[in-house]
Amino acid sequence: MFFASDNTSGVPAEILAALNRANEGYARGYGGDEIMVRVRDHLRAVFDAPEAAVHLVATGTAANALALATLTPPWGAVFCHRHAHIAEDECGAPEFYSNGAKLALIDGAHGKITPAALAEALATTGASGVHGVQRGALSLTNVTEAGTVYTPAEIAALTKLAKGYGLPCHLDGARFANALMATGSTPAEMTWKAGIDAVSFGGTKNGLLGVEAVIFFDPAKAWEFELRRKRGGHLFSKHRYLSAQMEAYLEHDLWLRLASHANAMGARLAQGLLAIPGVALTHPSQANMIFANWSQGGHARLQAAGAMYYDLRPLPDGRETARLVASWSTTTEDVDSFLSALRG
Repeated sequence: MFFASDNTSGVPAEILAALNRANEGYARGYGGDEIMVRVRDHLRAVFDAPEAAVHLVATGTAANALALATLTPPWGAVFCHRHAHIAEDECGAPEFYSNGAKLALIDGAHGKITPAALAEALATTGASGVHGVQRGALSLTNVTEAGTVYTPAEIAALTKLAKGYGLPCHLDGARFANALMATGSTPAEMTWKAGIDAVSFGGTKNGLLGVEAVIFFDPAKAWEFELRRKRGGHLFSKHRYLSAQMEAYLEHDLWLRLASHANAMGARLAQGLLAIPGVALTHPSQANMIFANWSQGGHARLQAAGAMYYDLRPLPDGRETARLVASWSTTTEDVDSFLSALRG
């Protein structure tokens, strides 16, 4: 009953087998390995973007921070949701790697920015001229930190506003595969066709040992990103071990199959929670992350049974709250045991 996060799961056998194969013999370092050539071509095909620049890093924080630093000047503002991962869980990395860009936090129900809220933020930022930060970039997260999902149409409505001011748009896709499976859209529809200029294409939360891709749909940004990656200490010398993970992840649509299973387990868990009297969902459950609340005593029963999850701050009325995340390795038995323990 491990629902703390999808990055607490293990690694699929296909990924480990790929690492073993990559471990044979010698390979060029720093991204010059032959596997990376295939990965680049594969991701370009996946996104229907033959000219896209594709780079690998080991962590989601590095992917987001380096991408945003490439898109945003030090005097710029990155518009994002108040509870975005870059705002609450990356220890100032976007500000650090951009050498000072400011995060402009925008409120919105269930983790999503609305066009009206973004329009207001865009209109008021930079109003004091040289005395204030200027408009820099837009960053969206899909799946959001509330477990909800933006549709391509919703993304396009927000990027249209940003591009009205000439701003580039970034997508934090730590759970990109989960968002695709939830919406039924294609990678192109969720990114460049919806106005996204760069995407952090996540793998770690969907079963990989540790690798994320940063994809720029305008290759003009490629060289700057490469310099920032090296200067920031995120260019792996033994790069083939990143490449091997990503290649196996993409082969035979493994990445989509893993996300589909995680979403299915998330749906099973959400439906089971709603069937328990007194349990409610704090946010709509649309992928593999669930926020739920219940009467006092639920945490005690779950923790006594060995369940692992995020015990969140109680609601004003004293009801207990929790964040639960299903992963590629979550089983129906895990879900049903959790529900049984909560019922008591």
